[in-house]
Amino acid sequence: MIRGIRPLLRGSTYSGALFAYCGALVSLLLLPFAALPALAWPSAAYEVRLVLTLLVWAVLIGVAGMARPTRRVLIACARRMLGVPLPDPAGGRRRAGAPGSGPAPAAPSAAGRWRTPAWLLLHVALGWAGAQLSIVLLFTGLTMPGDWAGAEAGISVNGWSLRSEAGWQSWVAATCCVLLAAALCVAVTKALRWLAPRLLGPSAAERLALAAERELALAERNKLAHELHDSIGHTLTATTIQAAVAGEVLSADPVAARAAMRSIEESTRAALEDLDYVLGVLREEKTGAEPTRTLADLPELLDRVRHAGAPVEAQLSGELTQVQGTLSRAAYRILQEGLTNALRHGAGGPVGVRVAALPDGLELSVVNRTGAEAATGTGQRAFPTSGHGLPGLAERVRLLHGEFEAGPDGPQTWRLTVRLPVRSSA
Repeated sequence: MIRGIRPLLRGSTYSGALFAYCGALVSLLLLPFAALPALAWPSAAYEVRLVLTLLVWAVLIGVAGMARPTRRVLIACARRMLGVPLPDPAGGRRRAGAPGSGPAPAAPSAAGRWRTPAWLLLHVALGWAGAQLSIVLLFTGLTMPGDWAGAEAGISVNGWSLRSEAGWQSWVAATCCVLLAAALCVAVTKALRWLAPRLLGPSAAERLALAAERELALAERNKLAHELHDSIGHTLTATTIQAAVAGEVLSADPVAARAAMRSIEESTRAALEDLDYVLGVLREEKTGAEPTRTLADLPELLDRVRHAGAPVEAQLSGELTQVQGTLSRAAYRILQEGLTNALRHGAGGPVGVRVAALPDGLELSVVNRTGAEAATGTGQRAFPTSGHGLPGLAERVRLLHGEFEAGPDGPQTWRLTVRLPVRSSA
């Protein structure tokens, strides 16, 4: 009994009914235009002109539902008034000009385009039917008791009459009419809540588009996470070592100390640019051009590593200037991560860097001496087997259809080898 009455006491029930009734009232704006064909045909019978007006009215309501802004407004109103969790239409949350936003979603199918007009027609029909019956029931409930109206009261609709003598019968009948009006609000609201996900919710094509949007957003965030890890991780590692070197040689070799400090300044400035860009994208703010590091910046990267105290033996071959776009940017980040691991886990020995531009691909390798086994005598190697660096590199190389290898190469050597096909730069 209480469960049956509970919907009558909820404010959401009446907000949903109000949503339906407001839809019916808004549709009156199209009624004068719908009556024009009937007015232009005065010789037709009244019934014919009435049916014609109703048909044209329904067509105009359906046409109004074809507009994309109409669907967005209806979804927003249904979420607020009906409490139905409806996602925005596909493409609605994408930031204009966002990096990696990809192509716009495909246009909805013919069946999908008719879902909003169908919702609007049912919305208006339920609104009119519910509004008229609710008004009749409420008016009957208010006028039925004779004591309220001061005389025998009742109501007549199209020859059908409902009257009651003053007394307890009229009060019972009035109470029943008011409860029926409230129950009608519950029925209208439940009907709209049942229809909303089916007609305003995403279709199969829109669900695919929404999934594609989520995938693009996730890929963009993963890309930003990789870029931030590579840039900030390398900078923190290099500047920590450079600051230690500068402190040790400050008195004995001021020139070398100043060079280390300059390297710290340059690397931190580049890292701040990357950080500002990433934070701007995450906050959905307008940002400048994306900071890009390519193989053209490799000499600067090698100099920073040398200033950190690690001797670097670079072997560059082939036309590196011909490597452009995604391939060049990915190669820089891979070498940056490899050199960062060499600084962090290496034993201070020479770091070998090899970059070879071949006709069919690009080969990269970073080799360094770990030395932990010889230094400690524990038989344990200080290889970078944990963290996000190597998994991130492996994922980056996989997305570029390349080959990735990282692991020990002898008792005290760590080797990172990557091969990227040229076709992946397109």
